[in-house]
Amino acid sequence: MIWTISKTLWLGLKEVVLLKAEAFRKHFPIFRDSVHLCSCSEGALSDRVIVAMSEFMTSWRTQAAPWESWMEEVDRARQQFARLIRADEKDVAVVSCASEGAFHVAWDQDFTKGRSVIVTNDLEFPSVAHVWLAARPRGADVRFVMQHNGVVALEDYINAINERVALVSVPLVSYANGFRFPVEDIAKVAHKYGARVVVDAYQGAGVIPIDVNTLHADYVISGSLKYLLGSPGMAFLWVRPGIVHGEDPALTGWFARSNPFAFTPRVLDYAADARRFQTGTPAIPAAFAAAAGMSLINETDVHHVFTHISALADTLQERVQAEGYHLYSPDQRDQRGPQVTVWADNAEHLSDYLRKRNIFVSPRGKAVRMSLHFYNNEEDIEQVVRTLADYRNSTRD
Repeated sequence: MIWTISKTLWLGLKEVVLLKAEAFRKHFPIFRDSVHLCSCSEGALSDRVIVAMSEFMTSWRTQAAPWESWMEEVDRARQQFARLIRADEKDVAVVSCASEGAFHVAWDQDFTKGRSVIVTNDLEFPSVAHVWLAARPRGADVRFVMQHNGVVALEDYINAINERVALVSVPLVSYANGFRFPVEDIAKVAHKYGARVVVDAYQGAGVIPIDVNTLHADYVISGSLKYLLGSPGMAFLWVRPGIVHGEDPALTGWFARSNPFAFTPRVLDYAADARRFQTGTPAIPAAFAAAAGMSLINETDVHHVFTHISALADTLQERVQAEGYHLYSPDQRDQRGPQVTVWADNAEHLSDYLRKRNIFVSPRGKAVRMSLHFYNNEEDIEQVVRTLADYRNSTRD
């Protein structure tokens, strides 16, 4: 394993050497022959995750049903996520996906006592917005703040919040084009009116610093794939400690009990902490991948990570515009997350052209998303820009 000293971070009693970008990149075999620019869809596979998944398979083969050690891995994933967002692990529930986390948030609200409005926006990931819409039979009035040219204005968000609002949903970063929301500003206004705030951090956790002690959110949702470098199958719901809960969760299971291993089918109690939002047996392979992937993230300085990514995005944005591509992502650095997105007449065709040349991006509708992580470097930018130029030239012929 390659370690590069920049500074050190104490995690418990263990001193961990923080990785610089070059050393971080060497953990990802794909860069031997490819350019990975699709972390907004799935993060690159690291050597550490490969080892972890092998350990899972070996434990299954040799120990038959090692549930105790498997559940320890689930707890390690929870601990890694809590460390990432500067939270206490008891305030983190392990769920299967962001939609499940959003469901628990929606069910935790009472829409019948004068506060019926959920405020969301046009750049919300559809699966989350669908959960808000599904709360309408319980009395929720869902209102969307409009986007204009790929940006949701802070003023428009603020104007949508009043004393009738129960819940304000704001992504950390939009999946669609990488727009970075002013979460803290929106949350402060929401709290002034007594509304709660839920942040979908899926498109930023791992590369944008998150501190739940200063974010002013009541709930934070994210998952283990994408920038957290795990696999599909595991997500996390952080719940602000001390929050007064509404109805008990309707979607539940034995891991939401105060003692899951009491095996009492006649007793329905709920854990006193965020585990009350858990359901059945978690996805064990995903737990191994999640813990391993986030262990790499937690060996970086996430502030340095975002500075590195922002500099690459500046270069990529400037270069693609010089080649005649039009941005869908914001051109202002303070509004941009880890993504540069361009319009394309045929996004799938352009993506396929790049893929055949071992450059992996993520098409969505009429746009191509190029997302950056700490493992990307200037060579990746040079290669994708050169290939984008070749594509434009080939389509002009």
